[in-house]
Parts: sequence; C-alpha cells; structure tokens
Amino acid sequence: MDNLTKFFSFELPTKIIYGANCLDNLCIELKENKGKKPIIITDKGVEKAGILKKITDLLDKDDFPYVIYDGVEANPKDVNVEEGAKIARENDCDCIIAVGGGSPIDCAKSVGVLLAHNDTEIKKYEGKTAATKPLPLFITIPTTSGTGSEITFSSVITDTKNKYKMTVKSKYTAAKVAICDPVLTLSVPPAVTAATGMDALTHAIEAYTATCSEPIADAVSLYAIELIYNNLKTAVFEGDNLQARSAMLMGSILAGIGFSHSDVASVHCISEALGGMFDLAHGVCNAVLLPHVMEYNKDYCVSKYARVAK
Repeated sequence: MDNLTKFFSFELPTKIIYGANCLDNLCIELKENKGKKPIIITDKGVEKAGILKKITDLLDKDDFPYVIYDGVEANPKDVNVEEGAKIARENDCDCIIAVGGGSPIDCAKSVGVLLAHNDTEIKKYEGKTAATKPLPLFITIPTTSGTGSEITFSSVITDTKNKYKMTVKSKYTAAKVAICDPVLTLSVPPAVTAATGMDALTHAIEAYTATCSEPIADAVSLYAIELIYNNLKTAVFEGDNLQARSAMLMGSILAGIGFSHSDVASVHCISEALGGMFDLAHGVCNAVLLPHVMEYNKDYCVSKYARVAK
C-alpha cells in the first residue's frame, strides 16, 4: 500500500472486445474505423491451426480485400518487420490486423511504426521516444494467452545483426481494437499453453512487485495471478476446456495491462537476453528464471510476495 501517495498516470487507448465468438465483430470494427484494405500479419502456426481461414472467411463475406504476410518467426526479427512493411506498402494496405501470439502482434506493431513514419529500418525506432506518429488502424486478435501484446504499448524485436532484443515503445503503438476470443486459444498445444501461461504469470508478478508499480496495475496484476494460478494447469491438460481457456486469456490481458502501466523486471531482462542470443522460447526462459529472481528479491518485498502466495 506504500504507492498510494505516488504520482502516476494511466492510459489504455485500446478498445477491448472479449468473449466466446467475439471474432464475429472484426468487420464491424473495420467499417466503424474506416479500414478498407488490411494486411494480415501472422505466422505459419496460426494458418495451420485453421484460425487464419476464420479471419479470411469473415473478410471475404463482407467483400474486404486483404493481403497476408505469414512469415513472422518466433522471437520476431527486424527482417520480418521490414518485409511486412514492404508488402503492406506495395499493396496499398491502409490498416493492419495482427493474428497470433506475441510474435505476430509485436511484429505488426513495428510494421505499423515503419508505415507511419514512411521508413524501412526498424532499428531507428528502438526505445521509448523515437516513434512519434500514430499508426494506421491496428486491430489485434490474440490466439495465445501469454504476452498481453494485444493491449500493450511496446514490441520486442530481435536485432539480427547484434543478436539482442530491442524494444520499440510508444503510446502510438497500442492497438485501436483488441478482439479477444477465447475460442481461438482452444487449439494451442500443451507446451505452448504452458510457456505462454508462465509468461503471463511472470508479467503479473513482476508488475505487482516492481518498484514503479501503481495501484491500478497492482489491482489487475493480483487478479491476473489468481486467474492464472487457478486455471493454467487445467488449460494445459484439458485444452478443450473453454472455461479455463477464457480465464487464461483474461489473466493474460490483465497481466498485460499491469506490466504496461508498471513494468517487468529482472526475469524479463535476463529472458530477453537469452532469447536474443539463442532464439529460445520466451515463456520457457521466464519459467526457469522466475523462482530464482523471486528468491533474490524476497527480502525487499516480503509483504507483496506474501500477498502473491495467498
């Protein structure tokens, strides 16, 4: 409770649409926001799971032209961003739909940065101050429950030349609309469910215990911890359990709101270094590191860790 007298500001520019089968709202949101020709940014896994076809069927039904870029890699690379932006420009796309986990969504954010600034090199926009222009209409559709990227302000992109993860962060990179349909997460394999779920749990714990935390972030992070703790194991071992999948998606969203208004900490710093050097799964790195960093930190935030434990 020691942060109640601290100054903070809270901004959430993303409209969140949540619930089973809420994907049906996609074309409504495109029309309301005057989107005419989207580039769909995704990866091969989303296409293989049949989720991409659900998106394109909706667009076809309402006669929306679109272009697909499905070349996003795990731990999205600067080359993926630059290729996606090139395809969007060549096809005169005026808006972006990101479909998938954190990799396609982070890639799409940075594609939007390049389009907004009429540029070709994402490295120029590393940090918190370089991206200064609003993105084209940007809609996110998460298919995993982990990164919270659908509602956050930053994208983490691998610098392939220097082999590290850089952050492109700005209030302008947040999505205009996040369509969060738990039905789309039913096909996520157990190992990915576990890894992304541990990413979300780490977001929530680090957001709650970071020295820059504030009361709204505390509130959503604590509820995220509760939802994830009570449902992660079920989601892993009973992948078709919509109740557990829904709770995990909401936990991931809340954890994303938490850390984007507080911060992550040492677990993520080390995980991103490992991921940048060795191209490892981010959630797995977090899961390995989390207990060790918590043990290191425990003497400095006993009361908060007690609440996490409860």
